[in-house]
Amino acid sequence: MARIAIIGVGAIGGVVAALLEQAGHEVVLCTRRPLSGLVVETPDGPVTVHGANVVDPKAAPAVDWVLVATKAYDVAGAAQWLERLRAHGAPVAVLQNGVEHRERFATYVPMESILPVVVDCPAERPSPERIRQRGVMHLKVPESEQGGAFVALFAGSPADAATVPDFLTVAWKKLCYNAAGVLSALALQPSGLLRGEAMGDVARQIVRECIAVGRAEGAALDDGIAERVLAAYRSSPADSINSMLADRLAGRPMEIDARNGVIVRLGEKHGIPTPNNWMAVALLEAMVRV
Repeated sequence: MARIAIIGVGAIGGVVAALLEQAGHEVVLCTRRPLSGLVVETPDGPVTVHGANVVDPKAAPAVDWVLVATKAYDVAGAAQWLERLRAHGAPVAVLQNGVEHRERFATYVPMESILPVVVDCPAERPSPERIRQRGVMHLKVPESEQGGAFVALFAGSPADAATVPDFLTVAWKKLCYNAAGVLSALALQPSGLLRGEAMGDVARQIVRECIAVGRAEGAALDDGIAERVLAAYRSSPADSINSMLADRLAGRPMEIDARNGVIVRLGEKHGIPTPNNWMAVALLEAMVRV
């Protein structure tokens, strides 16, 4: 049994906590505010998480693993926990959106101790103490000794955790999916929005820009990804709310840079035009300022 700290107990962090406890591990929930309880409504029924809740980074115990499940823009906040949690050199698994997992934490943790994780799990957080998990949690990590150790943490749980030989491509494929979700945040509508032809066409263009930039970065992305992404959105429940839309509805900061801004930034680096992502980023940033 391992002692595992989870920094950021939102939808993803909460589901991970439930899975790790089901696998027999001791979980430490690191949050800004106290949790009166935590119940994850899984596809197999409700699971109550019993892990210790710590709200002060200075009171955090040393652990065997640190899992960061905060939003990508909250790296500095997450980093406040690392010194005490990593007192014995624990590896840090970064469960965040985007393709820059290691780069975000390189200032705070040795690069060799950072494990990037691609997460795919339909989950929502209706309230701080309740999480709705709509499907299986898929976790992908680079094929390595550290990656294998991470996967082993979920043995005995319902999670689908696996190592992959080409993590770069997996991360960019996930970004293609996330990038299209910006349309829901802009229109303040759930994923059923993309069932319309006009919005579907815009989603295709956003994803095609992501494919072009990802290829320039070395990812093996085929042209059919745009259609597969759109099909996935259209086959999901029409009332599904992605995390960016949830954040905007709640008045919270959004992962604009990690999901669409990175496509624009890296597109400029490679001389690849990204007008659809550029407009989406510009519009959301203007809305945030307002």
